[in-house]
Amino acid sequence: MENGTRLRLLYIYQHLLKYSDADHPISTPELLRYLKEEHGMEVNRTTLPGDFAMMEKAGLHFEIIKSRQNKYYFDGRLFDVAELKLLIDAVSSSKFITEKKSKDLIRKLTTLTSEYNGEKLRRHVTVEGRVKSENEKAYYILDAVNDAIDKNCKIRFQYTEYSNRKRKAMRNAGEYYVVSPYALVWDGDYYYMIGWCDNREHMRNFRLDRVYKTPQILEDEEAVPEPKDFNLAEYSQKVFRMFGNDDETEVELLCETGMMNGIVDQFGTKVKTEEVDDQHFRATVTVCPSPTFYRWVFGWNGGMKIVGPENIKAEYRAMLVQALAD
Repeated sequence: MENGTRLRLLYIYQHLLKYSDADHPISTPELLRYLKEEHGMEVNRTTLPGDFAMMEKAGLHFEIIKSRQNKYYFDGRLFDVAELKLLIDAVSSSKFITEKKSKDLIRKLTTLTSEYNGEKLRRHVTVEGRVKSENEKAYYILDAVNDAIDKNCKIRFQYTEYSNRKRKAMRNAGEYYVVSPYALVWDGDYYYMIGWCDNREHMRNFRLDRVYKTPQILEDEEAVPEPKDFNLAEYSQKVFRMFGNDDETEVELLCETGMMNGIVDQFGTKVKTEEVDDQHFRATVTVCPSPTFYRWVFGWNGGMKIVGPENIKAEYRAMLVQALAD
């Protein structure tokens, strides 16, 4: 095959990839005109069927609309428009991804469809004004943690938080944390690292966008083995869906009937429930009690009550009294 033929096949493929889809097929005269005007190639219309047959053998699928002047469009895309819309919405809404990186990723995602569909997708995306991370190093942090997990090594890093003046500050006066990372978990629009913290001698989770700078991989320090009873799915369920890092506790809730959706959304369909009367049901949930859990209960505006155990009721009551204190 001559170089000119090779180039022609590439030019045809690239042009149809970018500018054609089912709603925008490109006719034979348009394709011939493109080859001549953009690349100086004089091509006979009878040559094109052979070109498309050759590309088809290579696994590039094109649809041909038979007519007096055949029309073509590329039909071998990995993602359809609806799938790309889901991915773009996830990127644009993610708080972990910075505004700048979100725009860059969305631009790359729209290249996976035709120029026309890409333009439609871009018109329906809003990134500005959303709550987004300001940590531009988040991707490098993610990569370093992932690398440490693969190498079974510890990492060392500092962790940040916001001060009363809304300025980023080092947590615990800049203390370095040494962690054996076990997994990365996406939850609530943020990435979390789960691992064993040497400083606290306990399982901990850290939000990656709050890690200061890229963690140091301690390649000469082997990670602490996962606890024998560690189960990532159960841990994630308890920590990210059941509010906190403390010891888990079984809590009984009395709920109004209309709150079943909220219970299932939070704890899944396997949660233990029991009908009390026409207007109430009882739910028994396993949680890690914390102010976050109590705020969630309070958010139901009195329609959900903690029935037991007594120490959890007392803790919840004390928090409410403290909130009302002058």
